[in-house]
Amino acid sequence: MITIYQAIFLGLFQGVSELFPISSLGHSVIIPPLLGWNINESDNFFLFFLVATHFATSLALLTFFYKDWVGIIKGFLVSCRLGGRSLKDFDNHTRSNIRLAWVIIAGTIPAGILGLLLQTKIQHLFASPRTAAIFLIVNGIMLWTIELKMRAHHIATIASDKAPQEKALQEQTHSDERISRLTWGKAIRVGLAQAIALIPGFSRTGATIGGGFMVGLSREDAARFSFLLATPIIFAAAALKLPQLFSYLHTGGGAVLAPLIVGFIASFIAAFFSVRFLVKYFKTETLMPFAVYCMIIGVAATILL
Repeated sequence: MITIYQAIFLGLFQGVSELFPISSLGHSVIIPPLLGWNINESDNFFLFFLVATHFATSLALLTFFYKDWVGIIKGFLVSCRLGGRSLKDFDNHTRSNIRLAWVIIAGTIPAGILGLLLQTKIQHLFASPRTAAIFLIVNGIMLWTIELKMRAHHIATIASDKAPQEKALQEQTHSDERISRLTWGKAIRVGLAQAIALIPGFSRTGATIGGGFMVGLSREDAARFSFLLATPIIFAAAALKLPQLFSYLHTGGGAVLAPLIVGFIASFIAAFFSVRFLVKYFKTETLMPFAVYCMIIGVAATILL
């Protein structure tokens, strides 16, 4: 059983680690044994606790990007009833929302399919604490490599006098409009990168930022696309498990409702303020601190576990 204190701690950590590029799943596997908590991580209650905290994280993302999602959903609905009309018949804002809706759908498909087919098998295969710790080290190396490539690209851009052009484009257009210009093929490639987070220890945010950069997005736009792309995946994955959670509570699990509620609230608050911070952070800052953190905590956990 999870105590109220443990539920608050784990909820807060879930909300932070799901959006920071440090792997929430990897931390949820290694933290209980590192802290000496006697929690059975394969027990139904712990799994449903993770469902509740993930659902809270997705709601926090929806809340923060509320205006964006209203436009995206409107764009999708408009695209479903285009008839014979061309996108040229709409204003720039509507066209951008239509394209962005389908870019997000294209980017969601790979992780959605792989998650449905392989998630349980992958997590059972790799979800031992020590294995998760090793993959945290690999995640740190991945973030380090992505950051070095971003810096090399920035230096090359300055050397080729393209920096003023990129700055002018950033000032003239909104991030969502720039993301909407991705082709479906590029969006799918970012979605495939996102799927690596099915393995405990790998970060969804880090992988999708790297994938976004590799298809031509700036650091800021890649981070924003990462959060938009994560929203439907996290929401759907948690929502699919909610009926089982309600059934569990109905058949005798009502006594554990309090830890679920406080964990949910803690995760929502932590996720909301995390995304608020990270959207500003990635406009100017780097992945390097997260790379170093993952390697240090991974090495320490590997030794201690």
